[in-house]
Amino acid sequence: MKVQCLNSSSIKTRNLIRKTFAELINEKKQLNKITVTELVKRAQITRSTFYTHYDDIYEVAHDYQLQTIELLCSEDLKLYSKQDIMNYFDNIIQCLKEHEETYKLLLSADESLLFLEKLKKIASQKIYYALKNTYNDKYLLLNVSFLMNGILVEILKYFRNESQYSLDDLLFNMKKWFEEIFS
Repeated sequence: MKVQCLNSSSIKTRNLIRKTFAELINEKKQLNKITVTELVKRAQITRSTFYTHYDDIYEVAHDYQLQTIELLCSEDLKLYSKQDIMNYFDNIIQCLKEHEETYKLLLSADESLLFLEKLKKIASQKIYYALKNTYNDKYLLLNVSFLMNGILVEILKYFRNESQYSLDDLLFNMKKWFEEIFS
């Protein structure tokens, strides 16, 4: 991120750039098909305004990823118990609901799989470390991986409109799967 001091105007401009980027990625389905020229024209900003905030299109995508990872995998959010993990699932679904349209646009692109892998790795580690002292099973890591893979596949299907279930249905089942695997 280029702009260091985010005042109200800078925040609005960055949000406009990200919103326009999300629209374009939904249309193009691939990050490498989006150009700065196309983005600035649609956003009705100048190239210099874009370059004040970002170096290139890939940095806009990276910014989205970082924002999401910060929201869902904050280091401040420590997990110590099964109840903390249940609350963590609530936080994930709440975050997804708050930014649902943006995620639908972003997760329609092929590049989203790399992002989901990063997210899965961070969330899996948080859950693994929360359970490792109380859940004595040599398959703990495998079970956490199995759970997170299933959750993220279902979330991806939801945001690609390939699921018949709501985010609330996913939350209910995330908790149910967790309880069944780690009872």
